[in-house]
Amino acid sequence: MDNTIRLQYLEAMGIDVWLPRTSLPTKQTLFSEVLIDDAELESKSSVIDDWNNLQIEVTSCKKCTLRTTASQTVFGSGNKQADWMLVGEAPGQQEDEQGIPFAGSSGALLTEMLRAIGLSRKDVFITNVLKCRPPDNRAPHVNESSSCINYLHRQQQLIRPKIIVTLGLIAAQSLLKTNEPLAKLRGKVHMFNDTPVIVTHHPAYLLQFLSKKHEAWLDLTHAIQTFKNNKG
Repeated sequence: MDNTIRLQYLEAMGIDVWLPRTSLPTKQTLFSEVLIDDAELESKSSVIDDWNNLQIEVTSCKKCTLRTTASQTVFGSGNKQADWMLVGEAPGQQEDEQGIPFAGSSGALLTEMLRAIGLSRKDVFITNVLKCRPPDNRAPHVNESSSCINYLHRQQQLIRPKIIVTLGLIAAQSLLKTNEPLAKLRGKVHMFNDTPVIVTHHPAYLLQFLSKKHEAWLDLTHAIQTFKNNKG
Protein backbone atom coordinates (compact mmCIF):
# COMPACT_ATOMS: atom_id res chain seq x y z
CA MET A 1 0.00 0.00 0.00
CA ASP A 2 1.30 3.44 -0.90
CA ASN A 3 2.49 5.07 2.33
CA THR A 4 1.23 8.52 1.31
CA ILE A 5 -2.30 7.24 0.74
CA ARG A 6 -2.21 5.23 3.97
CA LEU A 7 -1.18 8.28 5.99
CA GLN A 8 -3.87 10.42 4.39
CA TYR A 9 -6.53 7.86 5.22
CA LEU A 10 -5.33 7.58 8.81
CA GLU A 11 -5.59 11.34 9.09
CA ALA A 12 -9.10 11.24 7.65
CA MET A 13 -10.02 8.65 10.28
CA GLY A 14 -8.88 10.99 13.03
CA ILE A 15 -5.73 9.05 13.88
CA ASP A 16 -2.73 11.26 14.60
CA VAL A 17 0.48 10.24 12.86
CA TRP A 18 3.82 11.89 13.66
CA LEU A 19 6.04 12.66 10.71
CA PRO A 20 9.41 14.41 10.52
CA ARG A 21 9.06 17.89 9.02
CA THR A 22 11.15 16.82 6.03
CA SER A 23 8.94 13.85 5.13
CA LEU A 24 5.48 15.36 4.79
CA PRO A 25 3.49 13.39 2.20
CA THR A 26 2.73 14.77 -1.21
CA LYS A 27 -0.77 14.09 -2.53
CA GLN A 28 -0.71 11.82 -5.54
CA THR A 29 -3.31 12.26 -8.24
CA LEU A 30 -4.79 9.02 -9.52
CA PHE A 31 -6.44 10.41 -12.60
CA SER A 32 -5.17 12.02 -15.80
CA GLU A 33 -6.25 15.38 -17.15
CA VAL A 34 -8.05 15.14 -20.47
CA LEU A 35 -7.16 17.80 -23.01
CA ILE A 36 -9.78 18.55 -25.67
CA ASP A 37 -8.55 19.64 -29.09
CA ASP A 38 -10.45 21.66 -31.70
CA ALA A 39 -11.74 18.56 -33.46
CA GLU A 40 -13.65 17.55 -30.31
CA LEU A 41 -15.32 20.89 -29.60
CA GLU A 42 -18.46 20.14 -31.60
CA SER A 43 -18.89 16.81 -29.80
CA LYS A 44 -18.33 18.49 -26.45
CA SER A 45 -21.04 21.06 -27.23
CA SER A 46 -23.45 18.25 -28.04
CA VAL A 47 -22.70 16.55 -24.73
CA ILE A 48 -23.36 19.80 -22.87
CA ASP A 49 -26.74 20.06 -24.58
CA ASP A 50 -27.48 16.45 -23.61
CA TRP A 51 -26.56 17.20 -19.99
CA ASN A 52 -28.80 20.27 -19.91
CA ASN A 53 -31.71 18.39 -21.45
CA LEU A 54 -31.29 15.51 -19.01
CA GLN A 55 -31.19 17.84 -16.02
CA ILE A 56 -34.35 19.60 -17.19
CA GLU A 57 -36.03 16.23 -17.64
CA VAL A 58 -35.07 15.17 -14.11
CA THR A 59 -36.31 18.44 -12.63
CA SER A 60 -39.74 18.04 -14.24
CA CYS A 61 -40.01 14.26 -13.70
CA LYS A 62 -43.38 12.84 -12.62
CA LYS A 63 -42.63 9.12 -12.99
CA CYS A 64 -43.30 8.59 -9.28
CA THR A 65 -44.79 10.63 -6.45
CA LEU A 66 -41.50 11.62 -4.79
CA ARG A 67 -41.24 14.89 -6.71
CA THR A 68 -44.43 16.10 -5.00
CA THR A 69 -42.90 15.73 -1.52
CA ALA A 70 -39.28 16.71 -2.25
CA SER A 71 -38.16 20.33 -2.07
CA GLN A 72 -36.11 19.91 -5.24
CA THR A 73 -34.36 17.28 -7.31
CA VAL A 74 -30.73 16.41 -6.57
CA PHE A 75 -29.21 15.75 -9.99
CA GLY A 76 -25.57 15.26 -9.00
CA SER A 77 -22.42 17.32 -8.72
CA GLY A 78 -18.78 17.28 -9.74
CA ASN A 79 -16.80 16.72 -12.91
CA LYS A 80 -18.97 15.69 -15.85
CA GLN A 81 -15.90 14.22 -17.57
CA ALA A 82 -14.71 12.36 -14.47
CA ASP A 83 -12.91 9.04 -14.47
CA TRP A 84 -14.60 8.21 -11.15
CA MET A 85 -18.36 8.12 -10.60
CA LEU A 86 -19.79 7.64 -7.10
CA VAL A 87 -23.38 6.52 -6.64
CA GLY A 88 -25.40 6.61 -3.44
CA GLU A 89 -28.94 5.63 -2.59
CA ALA A 90 -31.09 8.76 -2.38
CA PRO A 91 -30.96 12.35 -1.12
CA GLY A 92 -31.53 12.95 2.59
CA GLN A 93 -32.91 16.02 4.30
CA GLN A 94 -29.78 18.16 3.94
CA GLU A 95 -29.31 17.11 0.32
CA ASP A 96 -32.94 17.96 -0.36
CA GLU A 97 -32.42 21.41 1.16
CA GLN A 98 -29.09 22.16 -0.52
CA GLY A 99 -29.63 20.44 -3.87
CA ILE A 100 -26.31 18.58 -3.78
CA PRO A 101 -25.60 14.91 -3.00
CA PHE A 102 -23.84 13.86 0.19
CA ALA A 103 -24.11 16.96 2.33
CA GLY A 104 -23.76 17.03 6.11
CA SER A 105 -21.65 14.66 8.19
CA SER A 106 -21.80 11.73 5.77
CA GLY A 107 -20.74 14.07 2.98
CA ALA A 108 -17.83 15.32 5.06
CA LEU A 109 -16.67 11.74 5.60
CA LEU A 110 -17.00 11.01 1.89
CA THR A 111 -14.87 14.05 1.13
CA GLU A 112 -12.17 12.72 3.47
CA MET A 113 -12.38 9.25 1.91
CA LEU A 114 -11.80 10.80 -1.50
CA ARG A 115 -8.94 12.92 -0.21
CA ALA A 116 -7.32 9.80 1.20
CA ILE A 117 -6.97 8.39 -2.31
CA GLY A 118 -5.79 11.65 -3.85
CA LEU A 119 -9.13 12.91 -5.18
CA SER A 120 -11.51 15.74 -4.39
CA ARG A 121 -15.18 16.30 -5.10
CA LYS A 122 -14.33 18.39 -8.17
CA ASP A 123 -12.41 15.42 -9.62
CA VAL A 124 -15.32 12.95 -9.46
CA PHE A 125 -19.02 12.93 -10.26
CA ILE A 126 -21.33 12.13 -7.34
CA THR A 127 -24.98 11.26 -7.67
CA ASN A 128 -27.69 8.95 -6.32
CA VAL A 129 -29.93 6.29 -7.77
CA LEU A 130 -32.92 8.41 -6.75
CA LYS A 131 -32.95 12.11 -7.60
CA CYS A 132 -35.65 13.00 -5.05
CA ARG A 133 -35.69 12.53 -1.29
CA PRO A 134 -38.06 9.84 0.04
CA PRO A 135 -40.23 11.16 2.90
CA ASP A 136 -38.59 10.89 6.34
CA ASN A 137 -35.46 9.48 4.66
CA ARG A 138 -37.08 6.07 4.31
CA ALA A 139 -35.58 3.45 2.02
CA PRO A 140 -36.62 3.81 -1.63
CA HIS A 141 -39.48 1.65 -2.85
CA VAL A 142 -38.78 -0.71 -5.74
CA ASN A 143 -41.02 1.23 -8.14
CA GLU A 144 -39.23 4.48 -7.24
CA SER A 145 -35.80 3.01 -7.96
CA SER A 146 -36.97 1.44 -11.22
CA SER A 147 -38.56 4.74 -12.30
CA CYS A 148 -35.34 6.66 -11.68
CA ILE A 149 -32.60 4.22 -12.73
CA ASN A 150 -32.75 5.28 -16.38
CA TYR A 151 -31.49 8.74 -15.44
CA LEU A 152 -28.46 7.12 -13.84
CA HIS A 153 -27.86 5.05 -16.97
CA ARG A 154 -27.87 8.21 -19.06
CA GLN A 155 -25.55 10.05 -16.67
CA GLN A 156 -23.11 7.15 -16.88
CA GLN A 157 -23.28 7.13 -20.68
CA LEU A 158 -22.55 10.86 -20.85
CA ILE A 159 -19.68 10.74 -18.35
CA ARG A 160 -18.19 7.43 -19.50
CA PRO A 161 -16.27 6.94 -16.25
CA LYS A 162 -13.53 4.38 -15.94
CA ILE A 163 -14.86 3.18 -12.60
CA ILE A 164 -18.03 3.41 -10.52
CA VAL A 165 -18.07 3.12 -6.73
CA THR A 166 -21.45 2.39 -5.16
CA LEU A 167 -22.05 3.60 -1.61
CA GLY A 168 -24.38 1.38 0.37
CA LEU A 169 -26.51 -1.68 -0.21
CA ILE A 170 -29.43 -0.13 -2.10
CA ALA A 171 -27.18 1.64 -4.59
CA ALA A 172 -25.29 -1.59 -5.26
CA GLN A 173 -28.42 -3.70 -5.61
CA SER A 174 -30.09 -1.17 -7.90
CA LEU A 175 -27.13 -0.88 -10.26
CA LEU A 176 -26.30 -4.56 -10.33
CA LYS A 177 -29.92 -5.81 -10.32
CA THR A 178 -29.30 -8.23 -7.50
CA ASN A 179 -30.62 -9.08 -4.06
CA GLU A 180 -27.24 -10.22 -2.75
CA PRO A 181 -26.17 -8.75 0.61
CA LEU A 182 -23.37 -6.21 0.74
CA ALA A 183 -20.97 -8.71 2.29
CA LYS A 184 -21.16 -10.85 -0.85
CA LEU A 185 -20.90 -7.91 -3.23
CA ARG A 186 -17.83 -6.32 -1.66
CA GLY A 187 -14.36 -7.40 -2.76
CA LYS A 188 -15.40 -8.18 -6.34
CA VAL A 189 -15.36 -6.30 -9.63
CA HIS A 190 -18.86 -6.01 -11.07
CA MET A 191 -19.94 -4.37 -14.32
CA PHE A 192 -22.51 -1.70 -15.17
CA ASN A 193 -22.81 -0.69 -18.83
CA ASP A 194 -19.28 -2.02 -19.46
CA THR A 195 -17.87 0.02 -16.55
CA PRO A 196 -16.22 -1.71 -13.55
CA VAL A 197 -18.14 -1.32 -10.30
CA ILE A 198 -16.72 -1.56 -6.79
CA VAL A 199 -19.13 -1.84 -3.86
CA THR A 200 -18.52 -0.31 -0.44
CA HIS A 201 -20.34 0.96 2.64
CA HIS A 202 -22.35 4.16 2.74
CA PRO A 203 -20.60 6.92 4.72
CA ALA A 204 -23.65 7.27 6.99
CA TYR A 205 -23.25 3.59 7.92
CA LEU A 206 -19.57 4.12 8.64
CA LEU A 207 -20.42 6.96 11.02
CA GLN A 208 -22.62 4.56 12.97
CA PHE A 209 -20.21 1.62 12.88
CA LEU A 210 -16.71 3.04 13.10
CA SER A 211 -15.12 -0.41 13.12
CA LYS A 212 -16.25 -0.89 9.50
CA LYS A 213 -14.07 1.95 8.23
CA HIS A 214 -11.18 -0.44 7.63
CA GLU A 215 -13.44 -2.40 5.27
CA ALA A 216 -14.19 0.77 3.35
CA TRP A 217 -10.46 1.42 3.07
CA LEU A 218 -9.94 -2.06 1.62
CA ASP A 219 -12.70 -1.33 -0.90
CA LEU A 220 -11.07 1.97 -1.86
CA THR A 221 -7.69 0.33 -2.44
CA HIS A 222 -9.48 -2.30 -4.53
CA ALA A 223 -11.09 0.53 -6.51
CA ILE A 224 -7.69 2.16 -7.07
CA GLN A 225 -6.22 -1.03 -8.49
CA THR A 226 -9.29 -1.65 -10.65
CA PHE A 227 -9.09 1.92 -11.96
CA LYS A 228 -5.43 1.49 -12.85
CA ASN A 229 -6.22 -1.72 -14.70
CA ASN A 230 -8.98 0.02 -16.67
CA LYS A 231 -7.14 3.24 -17.53
CA GLY A 232 -6.04 2.13 -20.95
